[in-house]
Amino acid sequence: MKVLLTNDDGPPNSAASPYIFAFHNHLTALGWDVKVVLPSSQKSWIGKAFHITEITKGRYFYPTGPVSNINIPDGLTGETSETSRPLKDGEVAEWILLDGTPATCANVALHNIYPGEIDLVISGPNHGRNSSCQSSLRFCTTLTDAPQIAAFALSSGTIGAALSGSLSKTRSIAVSYGNVVHPTPKTYFEPAHVLAGRIVRYLWDNWGHDDGGLRAGEVDLYNVNIPLIEGLLTDEGLKIIWTTMWRNSYGRLFKAVSGETPGTAQQSANAAGPDASMADAQGVQETSSVDTLAFKFSPAMEGLIHPDESSLPVGSDGWAIFKGYASVTPLRSSYAEPSQDATDIEDRIWKMKL
Repeated sequence: MKVLLTNDDGPPNSAASPYIFAFHNHLTALGWDVKVVLPSSQKSWIGKAFHITEITKGRYFYPTGPVSNINIPDGLTGETSETSRPLKDGEVAEWILLDGTPATCANVALHNIYPGEIDLVISGPNHGRNSSCQSSLRFCTTLTDAPQIAAFALSSGTIGAALSGSLSKTRSIAVSYGNVVHPTPKTYFEPAHVLAGRIVRYLWDNWGHDDGGLRAGEVDLYNVNIPLIEGLLTDEGLKIIWTTMWRNSYGRLFKAVSGETPGTAQQSANAAGPDASMADAQGVQETSSVDTLAFKFSPAMEGLIHPDESSLPVGSDGWAIFKGYASVTPLRSSYAEPSQDATDIEDRIWKMKL
């Protein structure tokens, strides 16, 4: 099977993108032909956006590290090159980094770099960070566990890349690891990769049917969430459950700031992306005044990060994460439509006087 692996966290980095190198090695160890096309930097919370006025440039990247080591080594490095070249000693593979969004990476890879070669797009594993917890929760929850809930899924670059692949009529799976214990023990990483590989293989072999699917009546894409918890280390592992999307909403995402001129607030944001650290950036002071039009991404999401169990619909992906299950959610590459009672076209025509 030929797999395209992409993400929204960028190239290997122990802080911002700790899973991509090990996951690539795990997938190749399964015998799959894995092509990697990643954003050149962290692109969290960008959804399925495309840059349409800029030229998307790319470089070849050659990560180094023992192929057998599926725990990301600290300080993992690699050379970049403007042109493709043979591998040097110690280099694992040739990857491609694009100065674009996750959705751009998926589309360019499918249609320009590897046209007609890819069987499956895997986006992820998304990196959950910024743990905070509430005593009433069974586990701590994080802002970047977000892809399992609708309010965040619509902004997720991880899901955005999978959507991009599915809109190109290619089977696509988004994979996210929820860092629900902080700090996350590295011993959880390998069993998470093993479980993700099992889930991906099962989905590939048993891909679901959907009469409204874009590709041969199939499910367009799947969203997989695996919480990084101690249950991964047990003999029985985590339960895997089919889920629906937890439909919810958010409120204020930005706050007014002072101490900077308009347009520069973003420069103080964490380079790893808005979900890497929700702490206020240095030199940026919150203000209740909007006389100066400067706003910083600072979501007020207490109800989403610390939900009451009673607010989580049983069978939803948010509920599954709360329970410590791995969730698998089939999705369509479209905005959801409420069911319409009228089936006859004549009954759908508005009858109103203008």
